[in-house]
Amino acid sequence: MAWLEFLSAQGAQFDAQQAATFDISTSLAALQNSAALIPLTHFGLIRFSGEETIAFLQAQLSSDVKKLTAASCQYSSYSTPKGRMLANMLVLPEGDDRLLMLPRDLLPAIQKRLAMFVMRSKTKASDASNERILLGLTGPQAATHAKQLLAADLPNEAMQMVSFPQGWLVRLEADRFLIGLQADNAETIWQKLCEFGATPAGADCWTLTDIRAGIPWVQSTTQEAFVPQMANMELIGAVSFKKGCYPGQEIVARTQYLGKLKRRTFRVVADTAMHVGDAVYSPEMNGQASGQIALAAPVGDGRWEALAVIQLSSLEHGIHLGSEEGPCLSLLELPYPVHE
Repeated sequence: MAWLEFLSAQGAQFDAQQAATFDISTSLAALQNSAALIPLTHFGLIRFSGEETIAFLQAQLSSDVKKLTAASCQYSSYSTPKGRMLANMLVLPEGDDRLLMLPRDLLPAIQKRLAMFVMRSKTKASDASNERILLGLTGPQAATHAKQLLAADLPNEAMQMVSFPQGWLVRLEADRFLIGLQADNAETIWQKLCEFGATPAGADCWTLTDIRAGIPWVQSTTQEAFVPQMANMELIGAVSFKKGCYPGQEIVARTQYLGKLKRRTFRVVADTAMHVGDAVYSPEMNGQASGQIALAAPVGDGRWEALAVIQLSSLEHGIHLGSEEGPCLSLLELPYPVHE
């Protein structure tokens, strides 16, 4: 693919999931001090087109897709009938179409599964990953460069979207932006942002910003591990309790109104590497895992931050990685309150 070849010429390397890596020290410095420009090659897009697209997605996803406007986006999730998450995604409008952004390695199976339920609905799913190039722009100077790119004012609120001739831009948070570009314009826009002062950075930097924003992404190793509330999905607007039925809705509603949630997602830090799927332990669990790592990224000097789904009863007893005697995990704040 021409885009990957272009990024390789800029110094990027890629892993098996097409996640781009640049020098980690330079990447983290840009994230902290200026602006990091991140190719989001490890994410893909499923496009839904057709006059019944919104009705179809409304019946499949956990969010209220009908509330989307041409200038807004929303997080959502897709679950089994037992309420276990198969994927979560960002739902984006593009004209009458809807795009689902999710980890690239999950995309083929999720697209295939959703397509099975289209039946006679007037909508069609297609892989749009090569139609739109995704970039992340984040850091203290990100808003300045985003405004330079648009040559216009930025959206004032989070999760708001604006179109420009070469694509669209979403303000995810105050200093974090998602950019979707027409493939033919991606190289030009990349070079323009670099000229403004943005520094190429790796996928780990974007993962770190997701962790700090409290946005866990279901990975292949964590599929069907969580109900949406365990992953804080309702706290980021990804679950509607007022819409109609969707797969797993009964379990999700019962958990919200009748059950007592035993696990939640917390942000943690440790002086050791953490990886998705790693088990975490606590002394009071008698050798049973208290939870697992849902998302992780390095922060420099051998330290890592992560989002971990943890048994609430374990919090007061201490959380450890890998075993009860493993490295200690310290809790960090999230940008939203976690209701225990």
